[in-house]
Amino acid sequence: MNHASDSATLEPRSLSLAAGKRVPPSLYFMVSAVFHYLGPAFAVLLFAHVAPLGVAWLRIASAALIFALWRRPWRYFTQQSAAVRWNSVALGAVLGGMNVCFYLAIDRLPLATVGAIEFLGPIALALAGLHSRRNVVALAVAAAGVTMLTHARFAGTATGFAFAFANCALFMLYIVLSHRIAGDGGGHGIDRLAAAMLVALLVVMPLGWREAAVAFTHPGLLAAGIGVGVSSSVIPYVCDQLAMARLPRATFALMLALLPATACVIGIVVLHQWPGPAELAGIALVIAGINLHRAAPR
Repeated sequence: MNHASDSATLEPRSLSLAAGKRVPPSLYFMVSAVFHYLGPAFAVLLFAHVAPLGVAWLRIASAALIFALWRRPWRYFTQQSAAVRWNSVALGAVLGGMNVCFYLAIDRLPLATVGAIEFLGPIALALAGLHSRRNVVALAVAAAGVTMLTHARFAGTATGFAFAFANCALFMLYIVLSHRIAGDGGGHGIDRLAAAMLVALLVVMPLGWREAAVAFTHPGLLAAGIGVGVSSSVIPYVCDQLAMARLPRATFALMLALLPATACVIGIVVLHQWPGPAELAGIALVIAGINLHRAAPR
């Protein structure tokens, strides 16, 4: 009886894994990139009414609730080895700290500046994993394109820069730890991510619940907070897991150069903000760098 129920439970998972492997990992990455910038659009709405720590709390809390209802990660978590559990706990702590630092940074610095500092981490990871001159050139071309796209203005408070560089360091750890939990390609990366999100909620719980409380009595603000969680911490992180399971870490880090280009495209489609010559040249350089890169086998 138990064997029949186990096979009935595993069969949908194996079918979904087989279907997922037919989707190119680059497509998962593009979906993640698009939603990476829809989340801040909701956050802009919230910043006028909720403090940055409150926005971070709403983002993590709503994502943790969705993952808990969807995956019930505690059932999987207790059956894993100590190493797997440690990676999930470490990733959760990183996710909590990263989101807090990101919102505190963009509250004090221009978003382009925070984005430019954040990209320093993926550059370092990509350099560490590049094994050919061709890929070094590809990284240099993509980095030049990002520089043209961000137009970073390094002016602002010292506190803002401290949060921005802390966010950069935590973003590097997110990439490393996320690759670890997705590395076996066995389909359990999302379960480990769900467990990590519950840990992230424990990290931010004492930090932002007072600031987030104002949204509990305003349905519109609460819906926007849930939208931030879905757009920023559910869809993109799940897509990251599906892409990381099939891409080397250096390749994934280099592909992050597409994020500013994606933001520019979203600006054209949604906001009718047409890029100038510098932005178009930056997009072209990023695309050229990604195409020039050759991934090593995992």
